[in-house]
Amino acid sequence: MTALLSTFDLTPLPPHALAFRAEVRAFLDEHLPALPPETRARSWMGFDAAFSRALAARGWVGITLPAQYGGAGLDPYSRFVLVEELLARGAPVSAHWIADRQSGPLILRYGNDAQKARYLPAICRGEAFFCIGMSEPNSGSDLASVTTRAMRQPDGTWRLSGRKIWTTNADRCHFMIALVRTSGTPQDRQSGLSQFIVDLHAPGVSVRPIHDLAGDAHFSEVTFDDVVLAQDALVGQEGSGWEQVNAELAFERSGPERLYSSVVLLDTWLDAMRRLPPARRDTVTVGRLAGHLAVLRAMSLAVTARLAAGESPVVEAALVKDLGTTFEQSVPALVEAALGDEPALAADGALYRTLAYVTQIAPSYSLRGGTREILRGMIARGLGLR
Repeated sequence: MTALLSTFDLTPLPPHALAFRAEVRAFLDEHLPALPPETRARSWMGFDAAFSRALAARGWVGITLPAQYGGAGLDPYSRFVLVEELLARGAPVSAHWIADRQSGPLILRYGNDAQKARYLPAICRGEAFFCIGMSEPNSGSDLASVTTRAMRQPDGTWRLSGRKIWTTNADRCHFMIALVRTSGTPQDRQSGLSQFIVDLHAPGVSVRPIHDLAGDAHFSEVTFDDVVLAQDALVGQEGSGWEQVNAELAFERSGPERLYSSVVLLDTWLDAMRRLPPARRDTVTVGRLAGHLAVLRAMSLAVTARLAAGESPVVEAALVKDLGTTFEQSVPALVEAALGDEPALAADGALYRTLAYVTQIAPSYSLRGGTREILRGMIARGLGLR
């Protein structure tokens, strides 16, 4: 563990990223209307295509992609600041979230020239929204047990059949990057897996929304019934899907979004406490949460530094994600306990509605991007314990 922790060097934000924060805040002041906290708490799931396009017009969708593809060409530190400010404000980021965070960088790294020319400019304009096709029915978190299959045809095209589940925004996105089997059987585990870009409006693709405990329908089950994929739908090399998807998950797990899912609730509770006499403020819980968040933020910045250096810190990202989601899930529990000790806050309806939503959605924090058990297995392997 000491060897792993030694890779988390304290990394301050560079001056250009600090200056960028003021620019982002000015943009949000102009483009983000005043919303109640129970709405802002849905930031991760808030789908607003117009807001995403306004963000894209500033070059901030595909913010790290090269300028030749319409991106801003900024570094991971700038993206860190952008994500912090978006989530702290409760901006609706769901429309462009996956394309910006992982699909675009994945295509940039593994895609061919035609794929880069087709998809990356559309992502950067906020005109191409992506979702992730990884999880499958009856597989739990065992990603390597993929049964969805793409078969190469004599004319070079592919025929795709199978199902994906828990796919966020599949009913609103244009494309999915799907991890499927192109050879072998599920018993072969990681061997024989490949990634494809799937047009979600293609014949044979059907999408069924799934309603969650909070009453929302962000997840979907996607069925592929003999879907024809062009030759150039394959991303990277056939059979290299497992390596590619792990690089993709490093992008997904490493950012500040793994710390701030409950931040609007935390801020709303702090605002409510400021209206109490100082002697009745729960400073112990505040200090506990602030200290925990400060350490996690420093760890996330250290992973960002590794990404900025061109590395793929898979194990470090898994550790930050595991610890970060534990923190995120602790926030509603601690706030609920604190409210029980302070009846004067019972009249704050917005606080209670925000708490109700976050409490309902918080169990999903340790599922998305890899379950806690899967992440801890990865960490154990990184430490040589498995």
